[in-house]
Amino acid sequence: MSTNTASKPLTAKDFKSDVKPVWCPGCGDFGVLSSLTKVFAELKLSPENVAVISGIGCSSRIPAYVNSYGFHGVHGRALPLAIGLKVSRPELTVIVTGGDGDGFSIGGNHFLHACRRNVDMTYVVMDNQVYGMTKGQASPTTEATWAKGKLTPGGPGINPFHPLVIALASGANYIARCSSGDPNGTAKVLAEAIAHPGFSFVQVLSPCVTYRPEQRDWKKSTRPSPVEPTDDPARAARRLMSDDGLNTGPLYVGSRAPYQPELKASVENLADLEQEFLV
Repeated sequence: MSTNTASKPLTAKDFKSDVKPVWCPGCGDFGVLSSLTKVFAELKLSPENVAVISGIGCSSRIPAYVNSYGFHGVHGRALPLAIGLKVSRPELTVIVTGGDGDGFSIGGNHFLHACRRNVDMTYVVMDNQVYGMTKGQASPTTEATWAKGKLTPGGPGINPFHPLVIALASGANYIARCSSGDPNGTAKVLAEAIAHPGFSFVQVLSPCVTYRPEQRDWKKSTRPSPVEPTDDPARAARRLMSDDGLNTGPLYVGSRAPYQPELKASVENLADLEQEFLV
């Protein structure tokens, strides 16, 4: 994480923009936004040293609601954009926000390689197991038997994507799950994720009250994990394979060194830049 901090104490309100969120009343993403701005203030960050990058979807609107630098990119491409920013400006605190459709479908390949590269940034995925912005289709994390989607009235019929398992297998350095119904618990995990070196992945169970109203029960059914986080990938894998998806908190805290290429002096003369590509 960048060590550039604010010159004067800031509050969570200072990190909220003047743009009013347009999410459905009761959407879990409100809780994630609240947790993020609280964390930025607690970590004493400066808005000009924070960049929030997103793709497409309900949750990807977050950069507009945060008082910092931000970029609302195209579908599934937030991670490579954020990686390019972080390796070229390592002093910045870079946060990527998105949803399960954006991150695990069209952005799935980028997710694998972002975990593998282990650049020092944090990826927060608000998972509601549905495409909420485009009228409730099944997403990569939708359970096989969910039969209320208009395009899959009999259920998707295929096993859901398990993001924490994939993140662990691909090399993410910090892996956790939270619930947007517990904004304080989510803030605690996000603070740890941002501060931890390397690529941090946080799945936040964030209910879609419009197309998955039954997810309101997540607030009652999620619970803190009964075990402490581990630095052993094999032990973390065994825990995940028996996990029901409702345990919250950090699962894996690794020690792999972040990827940061050596930065060279910028080229100001176009002719000098062209010389580097001559064969």
